[in-house]
Amino acid sequence: MFDNTKPASPEHHTFSGTNLLQIAMPMGGIGAGNICLNGYGGVQDFSIRHKPSFSALPDGHNTDDAAFALLHIKGDKPVTKLLEGPLPIEKIYDQGLKAQGYRQGGHEGLPRFENCRFSHQYPFGHAFLDDETMALSVQITGWNPFIPLDDVNSGLPCAILEYKFKNQSHAPVDFDFSYHLSHLAPSAGMRNEVIKNESGSGIGFSNLLPAHEENFGSAALFAIGQQAKIKAMWFRGGWFDALSVLWREVSTGDFQENNGEGAEQFDGRNGGSLLLSATLAPGEAVTFPVVIAWHFPNVYQRYGEEEKECGSGCDCSAENQPAWRPFYASQWQNAGEVTLYAAKNYQTLRSRTKAFSDALHSSTLPAAVLDAVSCNLAILKSPTVLRQENGNLWAWEGCFTRSGCCHGTCTHVWNYAQALPHLFPALERTLREQELLRSINEKGHINFRAALPDGAPQHDYHAAADGQLGGILKLWRDYQICGDRAWLAKLFPAARRSLDYCIELWDPQRQGGLFEPHHNTYDIEFWGPDGMCGSIYVGALSAMAEICRALGKDSEATPYAELAESAARFLDEELFNGEYYQQKVQWENLRETSFAEKMAQVDESSNEMLRLQKEEGPKYQYGSGCLSDGIIGAWMAEIYGVSTPLNGDNVRQTLRAIFQHNFKDDLSNHVCLQRPGYALGHEAGLLLCTWPRGDKPTLPFVYSDEVWTGIEYQVASHLIENGFMEEGLTIVEAVRSRYDGRVRNPFNEYECGSYYARAMASYAVLNSLSGFRYSAAAKTLWFGPKLEGDFRCFFSTASGFGTIQLENDSLSIEMIEGELAIETLHLTSNGKTQNLSVQVVAKAGQEVDLRLN
Repeated sequence: MFDNTKPASPEHHTFSGTNLLQIAMPMGGIGAGNICLNGYGGVQDFSIRHKPSFSALPDGHNTDDAAFALLHIKGDKPVTKLLEGPLPIEKIYDQGLKAQGYRQGGHEGLPRFENCRFSHQYPFGHAFLDDETMALSVQITGWNPFIPLDDVNSGLPCAILEYKFKNQSHAPVDFDFSYHLSHLAPSAGMRNEVIKNESGSGIGFSNLLPAHEENFGSAALFAIGQQAKIKAMWFRGGWFDALSVLWREVSTGDFQENNGEGAEQFDGRNGGSLLLSATLAPGEAVTFPVVIAWHFPNVYQRYGEEEKECGSGCDCSAENQPAWRPFYASQWQNAGEVTLYAAKNYQTLRSRTKAFSDALHSSTLPAAVLDAVSCNLAILKSPTVLRQENGNLWAWEGCFTRSGCCHGTCTHVWNYAQALPHLFPALERTLREQELLRSINEKGHINFRAALPDGAPQHDYHAAADGQLGGILKLWRDYQICGDRAWLAKLFPAARRSLDYCIELWDPQRQGGLFEPHHNTYDIEFWGPDGMCGSIYVGALSAMAEICRALGKDSEATPYAELAESAARFLDEELFNGEYYQQKVQWENLRETSFAEKMAQVDESSNEMLRLQKEEGPKYQYGSGCLSDGIIGAWMAEIYGVSTPLNGDNVRQTLRAIFQHNFKDDLSNHVCLQRPGYALGHEAGLLLCTWPRGDKPTLPFVYSDEVWTGIEYQVASHLIENGFMEEGLTIVEAVRSRYDGRVRNPFNEYECGSYYARAMASYAVLNSLSGFRYSAAAKTLWFGPKLEGDFRCFFSTASGFGTIQLENDSLSIEMIEGELAIETLHLTSNGKTQNLSVQVVAKAGQEVDLRLN
């Protein structure tokens, strides 16, 4: 079981040896793409062109994107090494047969440092290099601005790398540090140019394509605060010539500068290099920051749009124009501007990002929780998330190696993600507007996969019950976070239309259950009422009643509140089996008659699938199974502050059953014929569903035997909310033990694709442990740490972020940025709740101390 008495320590975030193998930490802007810092101090995965581009592919995919750093120590016995740790033996095969046409930049065969370890305090990652033959030790720090509420600076399309050198010897050391970048904007014609100003120096890379073409763009490499020697163009030859000449120059101390003139005449990698020189006295250290920026303003990807015909509004003249532009293109004109902005504001961006990181990681939370919360923030910096020029967010569910996976900010997957609404609530609100203003039709049907670019999607597929109903709960959550009553009023008519559509479609008799077949996050339809979607139904009805009251429409609230009562009663009387909520499979006596009619035609001559369904009912149900997110609506309501008529005792009993039956501390005897790679062998994990009472369908829902981290965190948070501390933290520890760097990347919890959005449910664990919830609408703060002893925790609201600390009889709030206005405080401590009128405004730079009785 999990030891919840030990808070996190810096050592917990340190990896070495074989645990460096899978590490790849995204560095990039929200919706802007990324480059990854790997566990050895190198960079990989140049996902900078609005789609994923992952290294180490089994198909030997060719890419010329490369960046690397070299250290040349001068003197009587000069030595030059690649600033990366040793190449792991597991990657050698990639350099063999698979390397034909794919050399990951071609620099992997250079001499490397002998020793390496990696640590992180996300969004900062650190690789530490040392070698007995080298007088200098090296610390490589990679990051990108991550500042809650500041979505512009947090969307910079760049990666910042800091190289800190320290003289470990007893004599002065003269050395050259050089950084090398291939041309990241290749085309039939390319241009390289020198960039120099008071902020530093670097190289701009661009191409000669027409400004509207998809590959038109630019990149830049810049030394912040330093005037470097510049090779704006590599040697122009074939085969390995460019790197051969480059290595010769750097390793002999004979670096040849050039201004890149004529580079546009040549294809190929045609990269550029920067070189900085320094002398360090014994014990002295120096840091050289460099920034890699990119800017590709044209995007031709389109998904899920409503079909149009000529004469009905389509713009045929726009066929050869970009479908849309990324948000960063509205802020900076090219990569050169990005680098100059980053260089000019480097200290401010770094200090603000560090302040956020320090606040988060100073929380007195268990180490696994901090890991789960912080590492999954990398999803926001991954190619999972895109942002359009108008500022609106759009996202995949996750990422395949060369494309996004499952388009359209899928409503039921993003139900689970809790980081964005707290850290960047303005961006989260664009998703509510996406659902309720653009993805809804006149009937109230919401396409759970939104169109890209913004616009009406096709309405030719099932509505998703969990996603559409969950949207009502999220609307209430986001209103509480922002406090903008006018915004709520604007979305209210569509939200009411959406909920009324759900009622009419799935509960036409107003009985309180979702009887008709309803699509859900398991990519199938549940036939008959179930606890999972049914609990969200109760939550949505209750949330709509709250919304009506908040807008002064009390009479309109009553029908929703009454139906919520009926729905909660139905769950208890019809679906609670004394231990947990289950599904009541139903396919007869429904409005939807297709299945019943098909079964009426089945006889002994029918195929085996039809005969099986005649016997067991529709395939892909869970029936008497214990579903891990089988009471998810109660969780959403609890953490969003929605009062529901759900039976608290039955909810808690269901949570007990979920942990008892579905959590396995060893999966070596578990049978999974679906996708076992999420957790298998002697690993621990929470199964999506088990059948403790027997009666497992021959064909249960298609993912039932798998383990998904997003649902593990959802259940962990819900357990903690209901007092099951040990059980909740045990699940979190199990997840993070699987993402140990050796088997899986700690920054990439995958499901259907890498950097899967559902994993951001981990942020909810932070708020569940702290009991922190703030209503900007009511200027009310709830706080009640679940851990014993003095407690300190990070928080973020729409008006600012900071830390909150409870020590003995004193509560202190320190705002890092922004402010927090509190009129009422509900404090729970030592089993007692105090409701206090406080009337305070905590502001940045000030610490507010509240003395408690």
